[in-house]
Amino acid sequence: MKLKELLSGIGVVSQSVPGDLEIREVCYDSRAVEKGDLFVAIRGYATDGHQYIGKALEQGAAAVVCEEAPAGTPAVVVENARRALAQIAANRFGHPADAMTMIGVTGTNGKTTTTYLIKHMLEAAGHKVGLIGTNQNLIGGEVTPTERTTPESYELHALFARMRDAGCTHVVMEVSSHSLVLDRVYGIRFAVGAFTNLTQDHLDFHKTMEEYRKAKAMLFGASGKGVINLDDPAAQAMLDDAKCPCLTFSCDKDKADLTAKNIVLHADGVDFLASAMTELARVHLPIPGHFSVENALAALGVMIALGLPLDQAAASLATAAGVKGRVEVMPTGTDYTVLIDYAHSPDGVENVLEAVRGFAKGRVIALFGCGGDRDRTKRPQMGAIAARLADFCIVTSDNPRTEDPQAIIDDILAGMQDSKTPMQVIVDRPEAIRWALAHAKKDDVIVLMGKGHETYQEVNHVKHHMDEREIVAGYFGK
Repeated sequence: MKLKELLSGIGVVSQSVPGDLEIREVCYDSRAVEKGDLFVAIRGYATDGHQYIGKALEQGAAAVVCEEAPAGTPAVVVENARRALAQIAANRFGHPADAMTMIGVTGTNGKTTTTYLIKHMLEAAGHKVGLIGTNQNLIGGEVTPTERTTPESYELHALFARMRDAGCTHVVMEVSSHSLVLDRVYGIRFAVGAFTNLTQDHLDFHKTMEEYRKAKAMLFGASGKGVINLDDPAAQAMLDDAKCPCLTFSCDKDKADLTAKNIVLHADGVDFLASAMTELARVHLPIPGHFSVENALAALGVMIALGLPLDQAAASLATAAGVKGRVEVMPTGTDYTVLIDYAHSPDGVENVLEAVRGFAKGRVIALFGCGGDRDRTKRPQMGAIAARLADFCIVTSDNPRTEDPQAIIDDILAGMQDSKTPMQVIVDRPEAIRWALAHAKKDDVIVLMGKGHETYQEVNHVKHHMDEREIVAGYFGK
């Protein structure tokens, strides 16, 4: 592809390389550069690609896109290399997002389940749907692995192209706050953007809750329509910042456009009456917990914004399946229950434990830890919440990364010191899980929190295989 074709629509500050130069491929990782490639030097969260321009040229890069070019470099200088990468990617793959209906979901919790519910309802309506998110990426029914919630822009457009070529008409994706701030989704026009909630998380990156909220709000400057959770304290600020018309949903506010009435929670799911303006529809969703009502409303709101009748969308929810690592029931063949959930924030822990308390006949046993090299302030909060809502707590490790696991646990225990809830500290997570299984009693519900869909434990930048499903199955000799 010609360089000038890749640069179409990009504001170039200066250029010292001819536009008709043939480019083999585009790279933003200098380690992957081959002869004839275009290297885009982006400023990352941990490192700056400008430091690797020399290495990229040594490996055969034909030209460099950057914000500052060393003397003598065959370069295209732009104001924002991250945005340039997103536009170059769109040009490289023929603007695949423009060929499909794009749906984005942002929020601290509920993104994954909400995107799966939207995908399920769209497929029930006869569409082929691509999904991008934390658990995995899906092209219809084809599974592709994922490294982060929202891929870097180049991988994202490559994935869009695969979805377009496979016949997808819609794409539903989780849009993380990082991806919005770091321009991974720059230039994408979403038909509908949805906001689930805002609770403390990622303050190691955003520094303040207001910065975090504003990052989420960026989605509604790139969406044709918005869907906002009116029950969240940040709702009004999100509505004020939105640059598109928004539909609101609520579990208890009649002034919302879409509401849930007559809510019934049970161990096998939730039932409620959905009311949208003049329409009413009964909803049964086989995923337990009050948060399932909120996720269902968010998904239904998206369907309404897309023009799908409420009753048709609501009826399809009855056949929706649970999501891996989200209140996932593990088969044990015992008289107690084991659940796996991704809860890794204060609000996530509170939501899942409150949901379990709603149907547990025996003790609620919470097993959890906190990730290393992340927001430390949420650790004592998570400990306090678990001690308040669980009957027994087991504090252990969860991706300690470069931190001392015991030091992380000490931060958690600081929030539990005034609690009378019995607890056990076991640093090794597999050992902690086996201890929980060995000490469980009839009708207990053990909630393994934090890992969810993850099948690894990250220590000192190395991901070691660790699948909680395998640990539980191994304990029972299965």
